[in-house]
This record gives sequence, structure tokens and C-alpha cells, in this order.
Amino acid sequence: MELIQSLVLILNVVSAIATIVLVLMQHGKGADMGAAFGSGSAGSLFGSSGSANFLSRTTAVTATLFFASCLALVLLVSPAKKSDLGVMGTQKPAVQQPAQPSKIPE
Repeated sequence: MELIQSLVLILNVVSAIATIVLVLMQHGKGADMGAAFGSGSAGSLFGSSGSANFLSRTTAVTATLFFASCLALVLLVSPAKKSDLGVMGTQKPAVQQPAQPSKIPE
């Protein structure tokens, strides 16, 4: 079980780093104007649609892997004990004591 946790953790870290790198590689909205004035290298490197489709699809895949590995880590690391009360399932019920009659001064 520890081997599976280690593999999922490695997948989590690698997908997080890949997502960060891919987001930083993408062009912003203002970069289209600069690309119109002579920056045609993206079209020849990634095909006729440019790098936008390739990078955005790859970013979506790595983000999906990241979220899936996060959920897998939660399921693997969380305790297997199930309770109907959730967090409060470990609390003991309060002991009920009979009410004491109050003495009213006369």
C-alpha cells in the first residue's frame, strides 16, 4: 500500500510541475497583437493551428491528472473507519445529570 501511495504522490508532484510550466508557456490575451507582426515560429513548430490548441489541451490533461491524483491521495491516506457522524463520531455523549432543585431564599 505504501508503494501505491508513493507512486500516486510522484504522479501528483510531476503533474503539478507540468501544469505550472504549461501555464507559464502559454501566451496571454495581449500576445496576439505581437504575434501578428512577424512571430510566425509557433505556426511552424506546432502545426497550422499554432501552439494555443496544443498547450491548452495538454494543460487540461495535466490539470485533470493533478486533481485525480489529489483525490486518490485523500482516499489512500484517510483512515478506513467509517462513521455516521463524521468528525463528531469519535466524541462520547455527554453524561446527563438530574436537575437539582434550586433553593430560593425566603
